[in-house]
Amino acid sequence: MPTQILSGKSALVTGGARRIGRGIALTLAQAGADIAIIYRTSHTEAAQAVREIEDLGNRAFAVECDIRSEASVRAAIAATVTAFGRLDVLVNNAAVFASAPLESISLDAWDTVFETNTRGPFLVAREALPHLRAVQGRIVNIGSLGGLQAWAGHAHYCASKAALHMLTQAMAKAFAPEVGVNCVAPGWIEFDTDPREAAARFAAKTPMQRNGTAQDVAQAVLFFATGPSFVTGQILAVDGGLGL
Repeated sequence: MPTQILSGKSALVTGGARRIGRGIALTLAQAGADIAIIYRTSHTEAAQAVREIEDLGNRAFAVECDIRSEASVRAAIAATVTAFGRLDVLVNNAAVFASAPLESISLDAWDTVFETNTRGPFLVAREALPHLRAVQGRIVNIGSLGGLQAWAGHAHYCASKAALHMLTQAMAKAFAPEVGVNCVAPGWIEFDTDPREAAARFAAKTPMQRNGTAQDVAQAVLFFATGPSFVTGQILAVDGGLGL
């Protein structure tokens, strides 16, 4: 069992029921944190993640929340603080990934991506801020290599993540000195459901000769959640060198 560096603290992970978010939630729990998982539709997966965290001896619960909705976000933050008495770490992980030729992206499609990927983290951070300030907490946003490099077939996704990177830096200035704010920008993170051909192609292009895992991202989040408070406003690419 890793050192319980987050013992007595609590963390909220948006989109924490599946994939990268689930890996983050479990890693923070292994470090001792009580965990609130925010999900929108993944009820079964969220319940399973809660059981796994409770098996570690931590408190955990899942709350349905639409991070695009101000009222829904306020209710989720209130539920977390009621359950745990405090909020120390916020991980803004929930996001949508979309692809389309730039010239064919509809206004609705553009807005849908930005509502979740950029407005959502803003809303959740804003509502969590008083509780984070009270304990000198941390915010970790999950950006993307696509926010650092332009991908022609994913313009709305790339733009939303680039905006989140800038929002991270603005938050770092605005929320200092009480709250540190950083961002993890993953490259290609492989899951069992990914097409094997695509996974092999990206691994071959990556200097580390493999694709990333949810655990790679989670360990970077853990660093920002527990590392020096003097580190703030940083965008850390976790991409095996793919972006070089």
